[in-house]
Amino acid sequence: MKNFQLVKASSPQSAVAIIAKDTTSKFIAGGTNLVDLMKKSVSTPNKLIDVTGLELTKVEALHGKTRIGALAKNTQVAEDDSIKEKHPLLSLALAAGASQQIRNMATVGGNMMQRTRCPYFYNTDMPCNKREPKSGCGALKGYNRMHAIFGASDNCIAVHPSDMCVALSALDAVVFVEGPKGERQIKFTDFHKLPGNTPEKDNTLERNELIVAIEIPDNNFTKNVHYLKVRDRSSYAFALVSVAAALNIQNNIIQDARLAMGGVAHKPWRLVEAEAYLKGKPVTEANFNYAAQLAMKDAKGYGENTFKLKLAPNSIVEALTIAASKS
Repeated sequence: MKNFQLVKASSPQSAVAIIAKDTTSKFIAGGTNLVDLMKKSVSTPNKLIDVTGLELTKVEALHGKTRIGALAKNTQVAEDDSIKEKHPLLSLALAAGASQQIRNMATVGGNMMQRTRCPYFYNTDMPCNKREPKSGCGALKGYNRMHAIFGASDNCIAVHPSDMCVALSALDAVVFVEGPKGERQIKFTDFHKLPGNTPEKDNTLERNELIVAIEIPDNNFTKNVHYLKVRDRSSYAFALVSVAAALNIQNNIIQDARLAMGGVAHKPWRLVEAEAYLKGKPVTEANFNYAAQLAMKDAKGYGENTFKLKLAPNSIVEALTIAASKS
């Protein structure tokens, strides 16, 4: 690992000021992903700005919304009573992520910023446009079992690894960031990017901006929700396919629906067309199957991940069925 300087920030504003002076510096909190990247020489910052001392750890139920500080730990959020009551989908998704030890260290902001686990990205001997722009995509015609079936490009078919972010996408969360010009807001569905021609850019955050909080608007998805994670083993494994499903059901009619998927794209993949179809429809297997088929309209396999073209719609139907069955 390359030697680096460690500096402790005293406020969000001071953290932003420090990072603006050094183009190779990075923020660090739990470090559960960044330290791994540094060990592999994928990331080689000269300076780390420790933000763990900032007052950004609260989970607050405010009027019409819930605000979660960017430094709140994953375990803290998953086990918070107000989150379990108002946003159980988020609690379920967080509990499905990583291991208990990692959840105890990982922060909400860090979870959002984590990078792909594509083996070509982590192996500096292999081509990877995300790690080294214009070097090529080793996964495109290589080992791509874990890779994207939606929104990919010839430059990158990697997937975003987070479970938490899939739920936050479904729940229409808003990201609050601090930068040189003050605070701004980003819709969660706009925060992460598809690869396009710039796969090295994972999100719309500016380099000298710091995530300070997320807010989730109150909703009626407090009962009929489910987070389904299909993976190779039952613990500490990334999703082959995951589904965040939330339904508001009254008298067997779906009043509102939210659906998002993980393990299938460079960002959490919101299933807007399927959501729109389900609204106003009765809870039936036929409607769930049709919604799943709508969701798969633009899916594309790349060889070893083609099995996801069947696994994904089956997972959507299963997640919806389980969510609808909860009373």
